[in-house]
Parts: sequence; C-alpha cells; structure tokens
Amino acid sequence: MTKKFAVSGQHYLFDVQSFAAVVLSLGGDAYEYALRDRTTKRVIEDVANGESEIGVLVETTRSKDGLEEAFAEAGVEFVELIESTPRVALPKSHPFVNAESLTLDQLEDFPYIYFEQEEGAPAYFAEEALADEARHKSIACTDRASLSELIVALNGYTVTSGILVGISDGSSLATVRLDTDVTLHLGYIVKKGVELSEAGKKFVEKLEGNLRKYAKF
Repeated sequence: MTKKFAVSGQHYLFDVQSFAAVVLSLGGDAYEYALRDRTTKRVIEDVANGESEIGVLVETTRSKDGLEEAFAEAGVEFVELIESTPRVALPKSHPFVNAESLTLDQLEDFPYIYFEQEEGAPAYFAEEALADEARHKSIACTDRASLSELIVALNGYTVTSGILVGISDGSSLATVRLDTDVTLHLGYIVKKGVELSEAGKKFVEKLEGNLRKYAKF
C-alpha cells in the first residue's frame, strides 16, 4: 500500500529537516509525500481542504488576532510549539553582523527582502514580524533561494525566527537580535477534530525538537 503524507508551510528551513527525518523513519517500498512552500493563505487552504495534513506557520503578538480569526473561518486550529524572538538575518559580511541587537531604524539604508503574499492579503498574513513597518527600500520574492541570494548580493536583510538550519544550514547568513517587544509563536495548524496520523505525529515530534534545538532568544 502506498504511504501518503503532505506538509505545507511558510518559507522555513527548519521544516525541511523534520520532513526528511520522517521520510527516512517511515521507509517503505512505495510512498507519495509532499513538502509545499506556500503563502500564508495557501497554507491555510491546503490544511482546510485536506491537501496537506499539517501547515507550519508562525504567529506574532501583532498577527495573532487576525490569524486566529482566519483559522477559525477555515476550520483549522493552531498548535504552538515554542516562543521565540524576532531576529535580523543578514550577510556575514554585513557591517552590523557583530552587533548585539539592531533596530529597524538602524537598517533603513539597507534593502528589506521579504516573501510576497497574494495581492490584497491582510498585513497579518506576512511571514515576517514587523512587516507592517514602513521601509524606504524593499524587495519581494517568492522562494527561499532567491531571498537568501538577494540578501547576500545586496547587503540586505530580512526579519526571521533566526532558525536557519536546513539544507544549506544558512551558511551565508547570520542573525542578530531585533530590538522589539514582539514575540514569535512557532507552531503548526491542523484541521479541527482530526487526529494526526503516524507520520504527522513523527513530524511534529521532529519539528519541535529542531525548534527547541536551534531557536535563538
């Protein structure tokens, strides 16, 4: 019998390792698995319509109310795994790379690179904390590789969880704590009333382990 399992998520590296670990642990001669990088809207839709069992998302203290309303409307619920603090991801060659902390004002001369959402998407769908703050220079992109390359090529930055572990281990980037009172809530969404499959439970276990191992505060 062919095994099936799918995860959708915002553009994170930490869910890749977790997903790979599940594939290796389940084994089998035949399977159909999927790991989908999505916009926030698509992550919610994938879980709501059963296309993916789990959706990996981050809430912030600013986006929580709006996201929880969207989750309720879609019939999904958010499960928090850990809290973390926003960090600035920037090239290892950046002049601020050794700072203990940074403010957005200090970064205003550098391009802000972020993941694009659908046209007309509410601000609370943004993947980056403090995405609603005004910037003089900003560049939208749609995939992780482009975001990382643009940050390095343009000496830019993004706001992230600081967890860069994954296929590339974030080797070209470093993170610095962002001076803000905003908190990140890292976790996942599932369909209300639906119990996780064996694969889903293994994934969540691995995901939480990776988050606790690599999160920076």
